[in-house]
Amino acid sequence: MLSRKLCIRIGLGLLVAALPAIRDAAASDCTQTSLPGMVPLSDLGTGTYLGVYEGGLYENGANAVPSDHRAAGLARAAAVQPRNAAGAPDPTGKIALISIGMSNTTMEWCAVSGTTCTAWSFTGVAEADPDVDHEHLVIANGASSGQTAATWVDPNGSNYTLIRNSVLPLYGLTAAQVQVAWVKLANPNPTKHLPDPNADAFVLEGQLGDVLRALRVNFPNLALVFLSSRIYAGYTTFPLNPEPYAYEGGFSVKWLIDAQVQQKRGAGADAIAGDLDYATGVAPWIAWGPYLWADGLTPRSDGLTWSCSDLADDGTHPSNAGQAKVGNLLLDFMLGSEFTAPWFRTPEPSDAAAGAAMLGALYAQSRGRRKSV
Repeated sequence: MLSRKLCIRIGLGLLVAALPAIRDAAASDCTQTSLPGMVPLSDLGTGTYLGVYEGGLYENGANAVPSDHRAAGLARAAAVQPRNAAGAPDPTGKIALISIGMSNTTMEWCAVSGTTCTAWSFTGVAEADPDVDHEHLVIANGASSGQTAATWVDPNGSNYTLIRNSVLPLYGLTAAQVQVAWVKLANPNPTKHLPDPNADAFVLEGQLGDVLRALRVNFPNLALVFLSSRIYAGYTTFPLNPEPYAYEGGFSVKWLIDAQVQQKRGAGADAIAGDLDYATGVAPWIAWGPYLWADGLTPRSDGLTWSCSDLADDGTHPSNAGQAKVGNLLLDFMLGSEFTAPWFRTPEPSDAAAGAAMLGALYAQSRGRRKSV
């Protein structure tokens, strides 16, 4: 089931958020509360979609990061550290965590433009959480409305120029301080679904590979990227990004990560995803962030559902309620993942520091007792 802390935060977010947008019958069909044949990847396991594509977020139907990939990710997570504007390690510097993506991404990450985000977005709930390292970590919104996957593949594209020259300076950051990113991308108006050999899911996988390489070019200290696919799109009647494409985008992410895992095991660069070697600096190390898709009102094994009120009037973009749900799922991931613990959470005092504090307290108490004698 969803954690109690998550449920509380979602509830608070809904109290702060405005009422969901009025439903547009021409854009949404709220009767589509479940779709046959689509099981969340995290629940599908070794089962298959369409009798062909194995489930699980990672290889062999598993939801856990493979051990060799995990070891590499932990090493890179441990190396994330505050950096100055030039990118040199500096204890007084900053760690920049940015979002990369489209309208849904920016709505869930911040919900408004600029540095002041809504209280129920990921940035809003993270800024209010005392467990987040507010001293060193800076959360910046690099996602932009309308900027779908194809617009991020060119390392010299305008999206990256905008982030470097306009977005990061708003936060007092430089590109050299960006070390972690959350990427959530899709493409508009898809037309070919699996198992078509030219399915949009394969196209998206290839584009995501290009995006990772473009990110590494623009952010030379980028170490970790966490990816998510879309939320449920069964309610929409718009062709922008309906089902089964929202669901199948999860396979794009799964295959992309597996391509990096297999390449590091000696299989060579994947024919679709391309070169993803993090050891040579071509791409960052990648893994799943929160997996967001659930089959409408059919509860996922952890309790996640998507109601029609979680979507805006087009049935594609998240409403305030949907933004709050994703924002809190993302915060739970960032607070709970072993790959984020070294740099996202408030640093815990070392054993030496804790021991010194305890000795100081005992010394103060003994002085007080001596004075009272």
